Amino acid sequence: MKKALFATLCSIFLCTSCNSEKEPADILILNATVLDVETGEETPGRLIAISGDTIRAVESMDSEDQFEAARFIDAQNAFVMPGLWDMHVHFRGGDTLIQENKNLLPLFLAYGVTTVRDAGGDITPSLLEWRKEIKNRQLNGPAIFTSGPKLDGPSPAWPGSIEVATREDIPAALDSLDRLDVDFVKVYDGSLSEDVFYGIITAAEERGYKTTGHMPMTADFMKAVDLGLAGSEHLYYVLKACSPKADSLTQVNPTYGMMNEIIDSYDPDLAQRVYAKLKEKKVYITPTLHIGKTLAEMLDVDHSRDTLLTYMGSGIKETYRGRIEGAKRARAAGSTMREKMGQISDEMTKPMFDAGVPLLAGSDCGAFNSYVYPGGSLQNELERLVATGLTPTEALKTSVVNGPAFFELEEYYGSIESGKVADILILEKNPFQDIEHLREVKAIMAKGQLFEKSDLQEMMQAVKE
Repeated sequence: MKKALFATLCSIFLCTSCNSEKEPADILILNATVLDVETGEETPGRLIAISGDTIRAVESMDSEDQFEAARFIDAQNAFVMPGLWDMHVHFRGGDTLIQENKNLLPLFLAYGVTTVRDAGGDITPSLLEWRKEIKNRQLNGPAIFTSGPKLDGPSPAWPGSIEVATREDIPAALDSLDRLDVDFVKVYDGSLSEDVFYGIITAAEERGYKTTGHMPMTADFMKAVDLGLAGSEHLYYVLKACSPKADSLTQVNPTYGMMNEIIDSYDPDLAQRVYAKLKEKKVYITPTLHIGKTLAEMLDVDHSRDTLLTYMGSGIKETYRGRIEGAKRARAAGSTMREKMGQISDEMTKPMFDAGVPLLAGSDCGAFNSYVYPGGSLQNELERLVATGLTPTEALKTSVVNGPAFFELEEYYGSIESGKVADILILEKNPFQDIEHLREVKAIMAKGQLFEKSDLQEMMQAVKE
């Protein structure tokens, strides 16, 4: 009997000893106020345990004794949320601008952007190498999703694009993208025919690719949606679908020259029916409001003192000339289309969001897009979304929640929870109260790699040098 009791006591002691073993982690973030972008809730006094590139636990501070870690970070009640996603960026400019593009990668991290979606360029081999190096922590920068080269018609508008003149060219074009292991398909409307545009959507979906991008002005946006179009960049094409004159205008002038009349004939009632369809089909729309405003005001704003201009290489600055000269020609011709497009875009954004259309925050930063800078321009975009009527939390959702959702990666991103990727933004002030508080970055974590404010400042300085 005594032996049996002794064995039982030993068993209890051993189990207690096992239970008292601390759970290991690489990093423990203490005293965090966790922000839930999906619900808008704030939870103070949290402990976040990170191992490798993954959040292992999010507990109350009462659980601190249950963990041990190589590194402790006292957030001191700072606000913790997932890193930002910029869903429309460009890396381009040809071989001579490869290094200048690479130099800008740390700027994304410095502004809280841990993931970007590259919407097509002409330095894809280099970009794919950077993506691998970032994943292996050999290079500082955001995680990169890319379309690789754009698909366009004969004599493509952008260098590096794949020419798709007929439906017969589609399989070979998609084979090329397969070999590059791209994440989605980006179409462009330089000379792409509507028939080939429709064919790309169908063929890409059969291979498991989502298609987004521009649309030939001859094409029917709602037909493309029915065929499986996953997204649309900018608001020209949604706007066209919201005009009762669209069909007749297409017959007369199937170019962007019709846009003034499209804008003037925008019908809010028709728009609600369009938005309902976009919600039903879960079509992601990237408004790119900031670049629209920047280009519309380019000749009236002195950008020479822009903080981020000093980080741009001379080659990238030179690419700005094209947009500037284009703006001068438009003004000389008396065109006000960009200004009108900016106004109607602002008017459309809040109703689209309220109707349940999944919006994506995208800056359109990169070479050739004058004064739209990596990192900082995503914060500008979120501020523009708030200016249209979205709350700061709703604006953040277009980046933090909808970004991963486009790629069906909600299981791994979008919140501070156990099992999610450790892409984490630590802020001095609460961005739910004021979206400009995103500028108060205390630290950032990319795939579990911590960059404190001093680290970010050093990376920024290295870009200048």
